[in-house]
Amino acid sequence: MKKATRFLGLDVHAATIAVAVAEAGRDGEVRSVGVIANEPGAVRRLIQKLGKNGLRACYEAGPTGYGLYRLIKSLGHECLVAAPSLIPKKPGERVKTNRRDGLNLAKLLRAGELTAVWVPDDRHEAMRDLSRARLAAHKDLRGKRQQIISMMLRLGRIYPGKKTWGPAHMDWLMRQKLEHREQRIAFEELMEAVRQESERVARLEQAIREVVPE
Repeated sequence: MKKATRFLGLDVHAATIAVAVAEAGRDGEVRSVGVIANEPGAVRRLIQKLGKNGLRACYEAGPTGYGLYRLIKSLGHECLVAAPSLIPKKPGERVKTNRRDGLNLAKLLRAGELTAVWVPDDRHEAMRDLSRARLAAHKDLRGKRQQIISMMLRLGRIYPGKKTWGPAHMDWLMRQKLEHREQRIAFEELMEAVRQESERVARLEQAIREVVPE
């Protein structure tokens, strides 16, 4: 990769990127370049325009992921993904704008004051997505179970055992006789939802077990 002669601060959002440039040298010019679309073609054109003599780019880690990092690296330039919580803040600086954030990132990158996060490769990131799906499934399962527990409490049905959601608890739930048809429908729907979410969790955990050895 070429040695950086420019430092690129990118304030990245879902649809747009606010761009700022800091020229090399302690007193090099720092300026806003404008806003581009957050899509590969626009990023390539930006890098081709600004990076003829080498550049180093940076942006904050966030929900947009690492595609921009990989794109800039593939174009032959350095890129740093900064840890947001470790970005230096000036005392009293409260007003944030995209333009100002981009300028600040460019200056901090040039000064070497940004802390990089570890960037996973494609496979690691895919595994993270699988793990997030499992966590979401667990959360949904807990929510459905809590709805059933709350319904039973409202009806004065208290499970006499100690461990809930084991075979004994499930057997107790299935033996509950509800007086009104509307309650029976609601209860049966919740029980079916618990069954489906349990199967979803099991599928995702099995997928993780299969992938982990690799």
